[in-house]
Amino acid sequence: MNARLWPAPAKLNLCLHIVGRRADGYHLLQSAMQFIDLCDELRFHERPSGTIERSAGPAEIPAESDIVVKAARALAKGRDVPGVAIDVTKRIPIQAGLGGGSSDAATVLVALNQLWQLQLSVDELAGIGLTLGADVPFFVRGTAAWAEGVGEQLTPHDFPESHFLVVKPQAAVSTAEIFQAPELTRNSPVTTIRGFLAAGGRNDCESCVRGRYPEIAEAIDWLHEFGEARLTGTGACVFVALPDERAAQAVRARLPARWSGYVVRGLNRSPLLSRVTDR
Repeated sequence: MNARLWPAPAKLNLCLHIVGRRADGYHLLQSAMQFIDLCDELRFHERPSGTIERSAGPAEIPAESDIVVKAARALAKGRDVPGVAIDVTKRIPIQAGLGGGSSDAATVLVALNQLWQLQLSVDELAGIGLTLGADVPFFVRGTAAWAEGVGEQLTPHDFPESHFLVVKPQAAVSTAEIFQAPELTRNSPVTTIRGFLAAGGRNDCESCVRGRYPEIAEAIDWLHEFGEARLTGTGACVFVALPDERAAQAVRARLPARWSGYVVRGLNRSPLLSRVTDR
């Protein structure tokens, strides 16, 4: 095992439609999901067998409850593997709708599968990932996709690789709160990839988030001056597509100081794929 860097990219929900709800309470979704070139960075260090720990990471998340530790333990369960210490350098904001935690978990699964020489298939890794979170299989598979079901039914699709300005207000959004909200739209008509590309989409969580988080509503309204602004996931981040990097940087320069801004590029292939051999 070595301490080489492994990327964990963020994602954007280019649309997020809620088309129903299962009997177990999980929501049925349709979403166009694309990676962006904003990445966390993970490194792995060998430890004695039986030791799985996070040796560095965000102060806001206790090491023992970090999803990277849960992912490593899920992969190690029932297998004779070395121990591991995981360093996490966070660049993706937390509770932002960008999938940072799910991406970190996926990178753990993909990286340790190679470093531990387990030779599990992508399908097997995605299956383990689904036990950790609905978005984890998307990051494991590493291709932009149209997601359905609870997010685990993925149809690979290449979307335009636009430049975006992603804005993070100071608010932090609880995904559970939004999906439990009585006012959340849960009956959007089912569509298709072609329908989304022809008519555009929306984020069905946006109205609910606007009502509960005025600062996020303000950020969406501010971005609307420059294009069709949209919430990603359940927020807090909002984004707008812009013609090129220069245009995105120009809008970022006008951003109110109380908000963080990230100029990013959409990616149809995860940078994690380039770190994996024999996939």
